[in-house]
Amino acid sequence: MFKKGSKVYSVFNNKCPKCHEGDFFKHSFTFNPIKITTIHENCSNCDLKYMMEPSFFFGAMYVSYAIAVALFVGIFIITKVFLDQTILNSFITIIVVSSLLTPLNLRLSRIIWINIFVGYDKKLKESKAK
Repeated sequence: MFKKGSKVYSVFNNKCPKCHEGDFFKHSFTFNPIKITTIHENCSNCDLKYMMEPSFFFGAMYVSYAIAVALFVGIFIITKVFLDQTILNSFITIIVVSSLLTPLNLRLSRIIWINIFVGYDKKLKESKAK
């Protein structure tokens, strides 16, 4: 499941979706708002252009929304059902946790979005080996 060639590998290792070798983001994980979603223009290994068209990553906001809703529902269920907190405490917890995880959500949504459109190319690995 986490082996090279799977989309999960590309997403969790922040690698190029086509070759799984080059780094997708310029900087490792950070809370610096300027560096959070800064990506390379092309893959250093296979030269895949990450910004395939102008405003390509605007679609990632839909992925980000889905991740945020799943996070909100999960936190609410944990705090309300399992920890027996009040509604107000549940919502405060949702706000705090979502604020802390926003950088992760932004990065995750971008890498998932590009993985929807670009698949792993085994032939690329074989041609580089020759």
